[in-house]
Amino acid sequence: MTEGVPELVPVLPNHRFDEAALARYLAETLPDFAGPMVVRQFQGGQSNPTFHLRAGARDYVLRKKPPGKLLPSAHAVDREFRVLKALAGSAVPVPTVHLLCTDPAVIGQMFYVMDYVRGRVFADRALPGIAPAERAAMYDDMNRVLALLHGLDYRALGLGDFGRPEGYVARQTARWSQQYQASRTEDVPAMEALIRWLPAHLPDNEEAAIVHGDFRLGNLLFHPTEPRVVAVLDWELATIGHPLADLAYNLLTYRLPEAAGGAAEAEMVALGIPAEAAYVARYSERSGRAAGPELEFMIVFAMFRLAAIAAGVYRRALDGNAADARAFERGHIFKEIAERAWQFAQRLEPRAEKSR
Repeated sequence: MTEGVPELVPVLPNHRFDEAALARYLAETLPDFAGPMVVRQFQGGQSNPTFHLRAGARDYVLRKKPPGKLLPSAHAVDREFRVLKALAGSAVPVPTVHLLCTDPAVIGQMFYVMDYVRGRVFADRALPGIAPAERAAMYDDMNRVLALLHGLDYRALGLGDFGRPEGYVARQTARWSQQYQASRTEDVPAMEALIRWLPAHLPDNEEAAIVHGDFRLGNLLFHPTEPRVVAVLDWELATIGHPLADLAYNLLTYRLPEAAGGAAEAEMVALGIPAEAAYVARYSERSGRAAGPELEFMIVFAMFRLAAIAAGVYRRALDGNAADARAFERGHIFKEIAERAWQFAQRLEPRAEKSR
């Protein structure tokens, strides 16, 4: 595809639905909706299938649960809809949402519809084809938006019950351990080691904010010509939790093995991308939040969670209901992610022993 331009493909065979039924439903429930409607699927993304709807002169986006048997609490498009609606008009740019349909009789799964926002999406963290100065500006704006998100008053936005502010990492560790076991396809010793290690090394800090849960370059929409974020996408994993968990996940660019999308820091800096320490310092300056020793634990946690998610993608690929045709080749990398996370955890162990 042209770099930065979202790739649209015909709807994948396992994600087809009754488009005529959808058009009838939207004509009845969505103001100003007028056909005929053309549906195409966004290429990329491994969780909730996402579709571009062209109806007359208007463009919309539909996100829905995938077909088939799903893991408990996964693919929560209703939670996505709620947080997007709450963030409308805030400092964090999001698409305008229009409706949530919880009736599976319409197209087979729950879905919501939002505005299509024009912009650029970059799956490659190295931002190929972008000038070094613009790369630096894009990473800096990603940093700015993350700090803004963590500074929002979630209670004032009506999200006081969107998640419990206490015990976030403990609950998330338990949840993703369960999700991993439910989608397990083979023995991976590093995953088993992390499942035991994480609960024994939980941080004491119980800070709480809105966390996106999957805050990375590929889930940001940049202005068509400016290095500015115009929409934050894919809020499926959003909740109330520890902001440093979000920052740690955002830092995985610097920590992941190359096969999983990581890159050597020296190579990134040569491209104009800030060094990890500089990126963290800028976030701390903007948010007023010190990134203390618990950030290293959060990086191990973020890698474990990503490995568990990738294992679920791999399982869905084996079962034939993944959201992207490339899921099989991408999903199996969860073993390499887990092994890298366990390496980092073992480096932290002496520090943890000294603090006891």
